[in-house]
Amino acid sequence: MSVVTRLWARLRSSRAVVVSGGVLAAIVLVAIVGPLISPHDYLQTDFNRILSAPAMANMQVFGTDDLGRDLFVRTMRGAQITILVAVVASVVSLLIGVLYGMVAGYVGGRVDAVMMRFVDTLYALPFIFFVILLMVVFERSLLLIFIAIGAVNWLDMARIVRGQTLSLREQEFVQAARLTGVSPARIIFRHIAPNLLGVVIAYVTLTIPQAILLESFLSFLGLGVQEPQTSLGALVDAGVNQMEGASWMLLIPAALLALILMCFNFLGDALRDVFDSRRFR
Repeated sequence: MSVVTRLWARLRSSRAVVVSGGVLAAIVLVAIVGPLISPHDYLQTDFNRILSAPAMANMQVFGTDDLGRDLFVRTMRGAQITILVAVVASVVSLLIGVLYGMVAGYVGGRVDAVMMRFVDTLYALPFIFFVILLMVVFERSLLLIFIAIGAVNWLDMARIVRGQTLSLREQEFVQAARLTGVSPARIIFRHIAPNLLGVVIAYVTLTIPQAILLESFLSFLGLGVQEPQTSLGALVDAGVNQMEGASWMLLIPAALLALILMCFNFLGDALRDVFDSRRFR
């Protein structure tokens, strides 16, 4: 039985993985399909229906915002942007952190010491201020948000992968491959990387909520996604200003944001438990 087949069988046996993954899949599906079937556009304004409460009339089940725009479509659009930013930023941190950590852990010695001291130095920098500085100095765009958040998150991934690699390089199957003349690059990608699969997948599902919170924080400060685009963080920011007279503008995107974060956290914890039970060879 292949590694992928065994992995899939173990994931299906975990109720937490199935439930959390199912809820996330449903949210993504509604976020994609909802705006397509809605009669409203996320940029369409109707000054006759400003701050209308949620109602089935006129197909505005989430009500409207302070410009008369349909809040359902904008919330779904915001969920798309928030999840996209989080996933892409996490992939950036994954690629950098896994490669960096595997090289440092496998090579070891002075190379490992120098590489990890560099990571420690970056840890000492106030990265949230670095990200804010990037947003202020350069033109704000989704690409810049991807780069900024990914540059923050890869440090944790590098440390975790490096620690796992230090343990794996002492295993018998790695020692045997080294004695038979297998190149270091082949050992890293053929023997070590597959055994890091579980740790990496579990940790990525935990870095995505971090990226979502960071993006939401930046958007809440007005430094993230800019109009006419929106995100859940930007919608929460707009809802705070209307909290007393139009509480749905705050509660609906905030509840969806909390649900997404909760599902990713449950999924990450469940995946960690699944992968901790046995290593893959």
